[in-house]
Amino acid sequence: MHELCSTAALPCDPPLLWAAQGLTGSSRAWASEDGRAFAVAVPDLSRHDRLAVSGPVESLAPLVAEVLAETGPSYRPLGDETTVRPLLDALPQLRPVATFGWMDRSHPLSSAEAGVADEGKARWLADEDAEEITALLAEAFPGSYAVPGAPGVGRWAGTRDDANRLTAVAALAWPSPEVGLVAGVAVHPSARGRGLARTVVAKVLAEALAVHGTAALMVDGANDAAIRLYESLGFAYRRFLAVELDV
Repeated sequence: MHELCSTAALPCDPPLLWAAQGLTGSSRAWASEDGRAFAVAVPDLSRHDRLAVSGPVESLAPLVAEVLAETGPSYRPLGDETTVRPLLDALPQLRPVATFGWMDRSHPLSSAEAGVADEGKARWLADEDAEEITALLAEAFPGSYAVPGAPGVGRWAGTRDDANRLTAVAALAWPSPEVGLVAGVAVHPSARGRGLARTVVAKVLAEALAVHGTAALMVDGANDAAIRLYESLGFAYRRFLAVELDV
């Protein structure tokens, strides 16, 4: 394998470019000797040491084995299930951890979509709203990886009701230069069914596309309602599999 010094050497694939984080700090990337497989390692990105991978198994398996020997077992290979599933046969020291959905969108907003994003009720929240955001997440999405003040979690968009109570939130989090991640999407239980998730996601989506060129998110593969919502906003679904060393 050989280590890459620039994201320009990576395929134009959002999960790889997101994990690369611009190849600054502690992120690293490698290609297989034949140039057909790629692996990108980044520590503590969205609460996990991640190893995004792509390529055919005959090139990817030896690359992943070498990279994991260097990075250690805390790194979890992840990628399209059709890519990662064959690794379980090629590398029996791996075991499956989770399946989930990766969704992304790179095409720009249409004029109609831009109008909806601009005219919606979602607004960017301020630092002084952090306590309210935290309280809403605790009630509506206690498992959220994105929380106010966490490293890499940036701007929050939110909606408020007529009494000025926070009703929905979403964050632009852990962005790379090329990919902005939508995270922390939550709607207060009393405000569900009003389209507020669409409103806050559209706000963050517009920002991610404008600043980074691609917007992405991760979703529970069993959450059909959320997947339909994101698909209606132009996100394309990819079934992902994460694996880890069985130690």
